[in-house]
Amino acid sequence: MKRNHRPTDIHQKVVEFIDSGHSFAVALILKAEGSTPRKAGVRAVIDETGKICGTLGGGLVEAEAQRRAVEACQSKCPIVFDLNLYGANRADDVPICGGSMRILIDPTVTKDRASYAHVAEAAQQRQQGVMLTTARSTLHTEVTSQWFPQEAIPSDAAFPGADNIRSCLDSETPRLFTKSSQNPDVFTEVFVEPVIPKPLLVIAGGGHIGQALALQADLVGFDIIVIDDRAEFTNPALFPEGTTARCGDIPKEIAALPIASDTYIVIVTRGHKLDAEALQVCIHTPVAYIGMIGSKRKVALIRKNIIESGFATKEEFDRVFAPIGLDIGAVTVPEIAASITAELIAIRRKGITYKIPKKMELP
Repeated sequence: MKRNHRPTDIHQKVVEFIDSGHSFAVALILKAEGSTPRKAGVRAVIDETGKICGTLGGGLVEAEAQRRAVEACQSKCPIVFDLNLYGANRADDVPICGGSMRILIDPTVTKDRASYAHVAEAAQQRQQGVMLTTARSTLHTEVTSQWFPQEAIPSDAAFPGADNIRSCLDSETPRLFTKSSQNPDVFTEVFVEPVIPKPLLVIAGGGHIGQALALQADLVGFDIIVIDDRAEFTNPALFPEGTTARCGDIPKEIAALPIASDTYIVIVTRGHKLDAEALQVCIHTPVAYIGMIGSKRKVALIRKNIIESGFATKEEFDRVFAPIGLDIGAVTVPEIAASITAELIAIRRKGITYKIPKKMELP
């Protein structure tokens, strides 16, 4: 049994709005400098009445975007506008955050349905790529959106060029490129938006540690799947919004997952036998991380049994992070979850591929 209440991707929302036939505009933050309520790349859908799906950060920024979106829905003309958030007095209407934003309002996205559908599908399939949004301003502003999978970025791509596009993808950073022409009335802006799936964290075991880990890992940017063979430990109410909870045979559920190099697996089931069975189905997979909870004695026993059975070599077992988590003296469940989360961050950001193995001698 699978429970999944993942929020709908904003690109999929755009497709749904297009298919509904209603009049609407997409608001996209092209640039955000200084202190701003939201950053570049954030989208929201605003219908002809001003009702918004998603958020640009609320307050006067969002209110201004809603007002302009209503006008754009009537005129059918895209607009790009700038907001200065350097108000000097909290009693004034001008926000005092201290930054600036450039926002595109596009009521013409219907023609780009295929691009939005491709991005939504890529997010669902955990595929990387880039979305290019081009706004060309002459007497009027014309907007086009294009989707390129990572492997299909053309070497002869038009402005801003393949190198700049790939640089944004590699750094996972959206960027706005601008180009003027000899005609002062022609101005081109291209927003390069990397589409990078969140790393996937698979938690084998939905008990107290699994629940605490899901909460903390969600905060630092992981997609999460929790697997347990007890229905009460796959209740969606136990986990952050967007968590996928699967109730079933844990080793079989792990084996059925589309595991890739951005997958992290944490084994925290209710017993050492189940931990070992879960480990056996993933120890040879090309994942970024495998961690298993347990005392030194438990880990040493499992290591001995797996190696002596010929199921894995010493080198293969040494890529397993066990005992799990950074050594911060954790005692309570939240502290243990924090130590595991910190280890996941270290693997993801610093590229550590294995823990320096300690001597696994049985006492």
